[in-house]
Amino acid sequence: MKKTQEFRPFMIFVYIVCAFLTVLSLLPFIIMVVNSTRSTNEIQQHALSLIPSTYLLNNLKILTGKSFDPIRGFINSMIVSTGSTLCSVYFSSLTAYALVVYKWKLRDSFFTFIMAVMMIPGQVVIIGFYQFMWQIHLTNSFLPLIIPAIAAPSMVFFMRQFMLSSLPLDIVNSARIDGSREFQTFNSIVLPIMKPAMATQGIFAFVNSWNKLFEPSILLTQQDKYTMPIMVSLLKGDIYKTEYGSIYLGLTLTVLPLFIVYFALSKYIIAGVALGGVKG
Repeated sequence: MKKTQEFRPFMIFVYIVCAFLTVLSLLPFIIMVVNSTRSTNEIQQHALSLIPSTYLLNNLKILTGKSFDPIRGFINSMIVSTGSTLCSVYFSSLTAYALVVYKWKLRDSFFTFIMAVMMIPGQVVIIGFYQFMWQIHLTNSFLPLIIPAIAAPSMVFFMRQFMLSSLPLDIVNSARIDGSREFQTFNSIVLPIMKPAMATQGIFAFVNSWNKLFEPSILLTQQDKYTMPIMVSLLKGDIYKTEYGSIYLGLTLTVLPLFIVYFALSKYIIAGVALGGVKG
């Protein structure tokens, strides 16, 4: 009984710390949303405020008046982010499946090569990549932003580690005995087991692709192909005055899909954590 009473103050302290960290994590997003309803003068005079103002519609007019098309930006970003996320998650899982299930001579060497690719920054190869895309007439196209996502070394590493601990090879062997083909086994048996890992990596891949600015700004020069980050970056191009309210509104519109994706996939992450706790 005494141990329980001594334990309660500690748990109260833990809850207070967790609540403080939660508020601290949400504060930048709250400030961003609030500033999207304020005017530029209000933001410059009082940078930190948690009270919404009445300039939301005015900021929206300024935003759309600067050749900012949020609907087109959403569609373009959604095409690129969804396509690259699906490609990276599926093919990384398929690569990890080959590294775990099959036993072949150069398996370890191939995995070492994949890990070595992680050490190469993307900025190093962007010039050659752009020249190659220009030669095959794929600039101002979404394909160069989607297809290369198939090669995701860090995701292959994560999927491989998850499969080693969560995929029973007896299930795969039983499916083979029952006459199931390899792709059928992978799609109908392995992928459902991989849902927690796929959801986790899917969130990271979607957020990374959605926030990309460097590669799209180089490959996309037509205005109707601009993604949301490119459009938001162009809002600061006014020489005479920077409308901070409209910039915050553009950032808010950019962040909203990320919240939707996270809340849609968070249940699979929680299920994966619970599954790991039960196995432990």
